[in-house]
Amino acid sequence: MAETYFTAATFRFQRDLAKNNNRTWFAAHKQRYEDVLRDPFLRLIEDMQAPLAKISPHFRADPRPQGGSLFRIYRDTRFRNDKTPYKTWAGARFAHERRREVAAPSFYLHIQKGDCFAGGGLWHPEPPTLKKIREFLNDNPAAWKKAVYSKAFRERFEFWGESLSRPPRGFDPNHELIEDIKRRSFAAGAGIDDAIVTSDELLPAVVDTFKRIAPMNDYLCAALELEF
Repeated sequence: MAETYFTAATFRFQRDLAKNNNRTWFAAHKQRYEDVLRDPFLRLIEDMQAPLAKISPHFRADPRPQGGSLFRIYRDTRFRNDKTPYKTWAGARFAHERRREVAAPSFYLHIQKGDCFAGGGLWHPEPPTLKKIREFLNDNPAAWKKAVYSKAFRERFEFWGESLSRPPRGFDPNHELIEDIKRRSFAAGAGIDDAIVTSDELLPAVVDTFKRIAPMNDYLCAALELEF
């Protein structure tokens, strides 16, 4: 039976938290956070386990409250000018089984009123990882074009993140994939309407998005010598 995870109350909590982003308010409303946001998200992650395993047996939907797929609501403010202690969005990373050993792509879901989306890839990889991907693109353009240049992909997804203004050193400026080689992130996704997020259509929508973006993650795994 299809399940509804998030409701208007989820978005109301995020709105109220944005207005009262302090520890005193959150302590008084922590149960509300768990009831309308954390626990429903953990149920969704648990329900993603079976369909994600069909997309790839090497990615994990981990429903543990700590250390699993769900991002903590607590912000790391140590090196930031913005000292507000809590995230006003919620996100889950469905990571590769080897992510603690090596840099790896992931699938991602973001819940925030007016800005919900799902996608995948690698966000701001470290220079050695970025170099590996660029070299793989340079040497294997056909498979990348098959993964992300199709009409279905281009109509559904947009790439996120900035690019270099010039080709990186050592790469042919006239290479057919030079605009991709210039990317500093290899992440893409698509928005999800709030009405779908608060309906029983959410899980099928996320599964469908992950299926459609899987060829990109498959390619990135190949570039990084990971199984998909």
